[in-house]
Amino acid sequence: MKLNNILCSSLAVLALVSCNDKMNYNEYNIYDKDYVSKTFSNVGGFMTDIYNTIDYDYGSYGNAIMGSTTDESEFAVSGTSIDDFFNGAWSATNAKSSVWSSMYTGINICNQVMDKFVGLTFPDYEMNSDYDKQMARYNNYKWEARFWRAYFYFNLAKQYGGVPLITKVQSTDITNTTPRATSDETFKFIIDECNLVQDSIVKNPADFNLPSEIDNGRASRITVLALKARAALYWASPLFNPQGDKERYHTAALYTKQLFDECKERGIDLTANYADLWSTNNWKDTNITKEIIFGRRIYGSGSNGASNTFESRNYPAGIEGGNGGNCPTQNLVDAYDMKATGLGIGEAGSGYVSSNPYAGRDPRLDATVAKNGDVWPTYQKAKLETFYGGVNAQPLSGGTLTGYYVKKLCHGAINLTANSKYKVDNHTWVTFRLGEFYLNYAEAVFKYLGSADATSAEFPMSAREAASKTRVRAGMPAFPVGMGDAFWAKYTNERFVELAFEGHRFWDVRRWKEADKYFKEIKEMKLTKNADGSISYTPNTVTRQWDDKMYLFPIPQTEIQKNKNLTQNPGWK
Repeated sequence: MKLNNILCSSLAVLALVSCNDKMNYNEYNIYDKDYVSKTFSNVGGFMTDIYNTIDYDYGSYGNAIMGSTTDESEFAVSGTSIDDFFNGAWSATNAKSSVWSSMYTGINICNQVMDKFVGLTFPDYEMNSDYDKQMARYNNYKWEARFWRAYFYFNLAKQYGGVPLITKVQSTDITNTTPRATSDETFKFIIDECNLVQDSIVKNPADFNLPSEIDNGRASRITVLALKARAALYWASPLFNPQGDKERYHTAALYTKQLFDECKERGIDLTANYADLWSTNNWKDTNITKEIIFGRRIYGSGSNGASNTFESRNYPAGIEGGNGGNCPTQNLVDAYDMKATGLGIGEAGSGYVSSNPYAGRDPRLDATVAKNGDVWPTYQKAKLETFYGGVNAQPLSGGTLTGYYVKKLCHGAINLTANSKYKVDNHTWVTFRLGEFYLNYAEAVFKYLGSADATSAEFPMSAREAASKTRVRAGMPAFPVGMGDAFWAKYTNERFVELAFEGHRFWDVRRWKEADKYFKEIKEMKLTKNADGSISYTPNTVTRQWDDKMYLFPIPQTEIQKNKNLTQNPGWK
């Protein structure tokens, strides 16, 4: 576990930064605690390191997203590290340990802030006109750090279950004898920390009112409430709640309802246009993207930190600059219901026509998946050809394996051609948004009250009503009254569709313990162009390995060797 002190008696170098309106940063070299303590910006640099540790998934393993280990997508390039999740190569010695390392690094930085840099007064700056505003932001750092520490522990808990809880700066010797807490203890710690922080952290970072430094990229009370509500739902789920304690679902529903109240007060509501959630300006334009509770801003090497990382990895093969990337599966495409009837394509009376498979479907399909015959944004000269031998298909290198390309998350206006003047732009990964929490609430209330239509004095909105919110926003019919046992399948399908490629599927199916149902067979669609110009669609199924030990990650063997008190997760050697 990499938890050595960042600051020590000998010289230590840490890249520190100061915030501006895009949470983009300048670098400073810091040599010891006294130097760090001299200025607001030096201490603020630790906060930058914390924010730079927040996770996102534009390609976590060999340019592939975590969705390509699930039934969400398939990576067009074989032999990359993403394959290890389902080809038998995953082990304690090949532990996929980047999250373990990065989260504990972030936790250490949070502990540094709370242990070493609280209570400073910066007397050299007392006469500055913005001193009080700078102090207000500085005094909030300890609450930001404490919140993000809880968030980092949540990322560890959903991946490993119980983990060692390190809550102060300490020596490596002590760290490397600290045993794992149980999963119950870890989730309780996360939720307790959120309860402690929520009334102390700033309610709206813009209240700091620093004219050149708009702080709307920072955590606030509503971010804390979002983590608490999500963590409570995970803790209630079968993976972490084998005894089926319904009171945990009750708690998760209450916390989510508390978040709804805060969203209403802050003017956060579902965005009218689904695709605006990943628009170029989603990080700043609250009139368009008022649904986003917190977004992790991503910076690359371009001007002002702009990038085209996701676009270059995922634009269709055959388009200049495109490499194919993460290709949506037929599993995902089949999940989009018919717009007119609200029924699934396999249900009687749905209106689905197999010879024209994409007509009349949930509008979110067009916003998420690029299909044969679609025109790719910016590249207006020709339609996509995903049939075998087509311009954008196999046997072309990177040609889609599934018949589809991912459109969601791409900034489609980015043009990767050689003479383009618009090759990069800013990106924001959506960490928390309101749409997720309507679905979270639906799950918690359904599991607690036992019926999709049930309500109570505490929960006047039923699970069915909550789960319909994202469908109705998309232009789909609401779920009907009286679904009975069918609701769970409809709910999980809605979550699959609404949250596609946002980093949820990998964890949702695990916490439900339903991987046998979803992750063992990946469906592709092989397209053939016939002599008369028509297209034939031939389904193909790819079998993947699954073992129930994969519900949790293995603790890295290197950590087991360093710490004799660490125990391995079941089934891993």
